[in-house]
Parts: sequence; C-alpha cells; structure tokens
Amino acid sequence: MLASSDHLAGLGDRNWDHGPINLQDLRPGTLIDVETKSRHYRIEYLGGTAIRISGHPDYCPTPTPAHLHGSIANDGTLEFGQIESGMKLMFLLNDNRPVTTSRIMSVRVANPVRSQPASAPPPSSPSIQ
Repeated sequence: MLASSDHLAGLGDRNWDHGPINLQDLRPGTLIDVETKSRHYRIEYLGGTAIRISGHPDYCPTPTPAHLHGSIANDGTLEFGQIESGMKLMFLLNDNRPVTTSRIMSVRVANPVRSQPASAPPPSSPSIQ
C-alpha cells in the first residue's frame, strides 16, 4: 500500500526542484508524490518502468499497476523515464490505456536516489611482528 503524503513527510522526502527525476536513479520502493494542476498522484517505483499509481478517481483511485513512460514537454517531446515539473506525466495502465496528466506543479520524493557505492574498506594496519 502506498503511504499517505503525511507519511511521506516523515521519510526524508524533499521537493525536487532542480531538474527531472530519472527513473534509473531510483531504488525500487521509492515513493513519489506528484502534484499536477488538477490532481495529486502517489507513485511507488517498482523498478524498470513499473510503478503502482493512485490519484485519479476514474483510472487509478487505489494503487494500480502501471508503466511510467515519462514526461511530455509543451512541444510534445517525450522525456522517457523522467518526471519533471512543468511537464505532463504519461503512464500506461493495464498495458493498453495511456494516461496523460495535466501539468506537473511539484514533485516530492522519499528515499530518492540510489545509494552511493560502498567505498572500499580502509586498508588494515600493518601487523607488528
């Protein structure tokens, strides 16, 4: 089940105002809160293009499996695999129903990006003999 936006606030979320969110930078389980001009969507990123989305009263009133295509610019260009403020979100429900949202006003992310690779452990101290 997706978390409420109140729950998102407690998970180290942040507004993502400095550029697009790229799906390939997210870990499965990342929660994305998208406020469009007319709706509020909650997205759970599952991996690849797979998501679970809710927020539209007719198409996805409860968390529904879908595939995120990306964001559409004003000129109709699709930025595949990205979510960006000022653009429209496009996703596919039931592998056959494309949905395009109104313009994205804000995006919040919890557990936002892939963790940095573990650094090598420090070299061990030389043994004293």
